[in-house]
Amino acid sequence: MTRPDDGPLPAHPPGSHVVVDCGPQRNAYSLTNCGIDPGAYTVAVLRRPTADGGSGGSEQMHRFQPGDRVAVSLPRSAFPPVSTARRHLLIAGGIGITPMLSHARNAVRWGADVRLLYVHRPGAGAYADELAELLGERAQRVTEKSEFSVLLRQALVSQPMGTHLYVCGPAALMDRVLQEAAAAGWPPQRLHLERFTPAELDPGRPFTASLGRSRRQVSVPAGTSLLEALENAGVEVPNMCRQGVCGECRVPVLAGRPLHRDEFLSDDERVAGDSVMCCVSRSETETLEVDL
Repeated sequence: MTRPDDGPLPAHPPGSHVVVDCGPQRNAYSLTNCGIDPGAYTVAVLRRPTADGGSGGSEQMHRFQPGDRVAVSLPRSAFPPVSTARRHLLIAGGIGITPMLSHARNAVRWGADVRLLYVHRPGAGAYADELAELLGERAQRVTEKSEFSVLLRQALVSQPMGTHLYVCGPAALMDRVLQEAAAAGWPPQRLHLERFTPAELDPGRPFTASLGRSRRQVSVPAGTSLLEALENAGVEVPNMCRQGVCGECRVPVLAGRPLHRDEFLSDDERVAGDSVMCCVSRSETETLEVDL
């Protein structure tokens, strides 16, 4: 993806993504290109037909032709490399390799210590040859779940102090990696992830959104997002992905305690509790006052 005038695009750190307008859908895709003075943004999209449970966004992406114009957001960083990390341990499952490609390229460019564990179905190893050439023996690639289990356990207990772990892939794989890392004693501050789709969310409890500026009260029923409730009440909030990934619908919190369910805010920002992604997050208190 390039600008219509072929001008330079904004730089971005590894682990960044863009939100692409795919017809009726807006989907987030990880950027695989080098983020330093990019002339183009590149993404890899696994085609998932609607008959197989897809939303139609990936099919639209595969229908685009060179020269087509499409709306693309500015890059946003979901899990950039930690500059002070002694080592970067990258764990990818399936199409989750896409953000790891930019991480690996960046680590090699700057001489950072990096290791990769990549599990995928037989015959479905995207970028396998490039990663093997790029990382050599620092990359491990497997297709058997049993072998992955062994290598994962070995990796989690053999890293030097100061290693940071980054994981992306199917939800079940990420949850497993995070659980095993926690059991192995990894502190949460050294675990980083990116989800391609939001985790399955429960309907949540109803609450009231108090709008500080307009002095309105908006009821948010169970099963209805704060964003949807605001839109139904005629309150416009900028938004794009509606999946808690892009950060576009972030609104300041004036009072109350948010129930964070997004993939955008950092741990420190969640603790601060002064903003909320209204497309997926809710409230732990009966009333959440926002600056709208």
